[in-house]
Amino acid sequence: MRVNFTVNGRPQEADDVWEGESLLYVLRERLGLPGSKNACEQGECGSCTVRLDGVPVCSCLVAAGQVEGREVVTVEGLAEYAKEREAHGGCASGACGTSVDAARKWEAKPAQDSQTGEGVELSPIQQAFIDAGAVQCGFCTPGLLVAADEMLERNPSPTDADIREALSGNLCRCTGYEKILDAVRLAAARQERQGEAV
Repeated sequence: MRVNFTVNGRPQEADDVWEGESLLYVLRERLGLPGSKNACEQGECGSCTVRLDGVPVCSCLVAAGQVEGREVVTVEGLAEYAKEREAHGGCASGACGTSVDAARKWEAKPAQDSQTGEGVELSPIQQAFIDAGAVQCGFCTPGLLVAADEMLERNPSPTDADIREALSGNLCRCTGYEKILDAVRLAAARQERQGEAV
């Protein structure tokens, strides 16, 4: 079958997709987007987390045919997605969350490459992960970034319990999670400061 959908603001078409093929396989092998990691293939680790119409999902559990006509954001497009969200008021305006209609209208700018993530300024959560030292081997990082970004969009002032709940579907074997929590706290604080400045 042929699947037409939008990935990181760009229309995409995947041909010869077999009925049991996962969204994760299509993203990595057909579209060349290796950011979402293939770890457990059972929806247990969160390494393959992407946003499907704004909602975090394990792409290993989503059949490719289910994304026909829908919007997918991977870690490669996270920075551009965050810029687009901020341009439309972001959480500082009180308009947190992305409607399906808004997600479908979102479009990456051609001067930057949401295919590879190169040439774009990092999103606030990506920069916070670097600044807080939350990245070790990096295998879990893409899923954590996508899940944390969605949580911060929905809840710009999270408690530690909120952060833990939002990231509970993402496993990391290298850390004790404290640096990851620090990174999310840092991104939330920066987001709050930016909202006050507006």
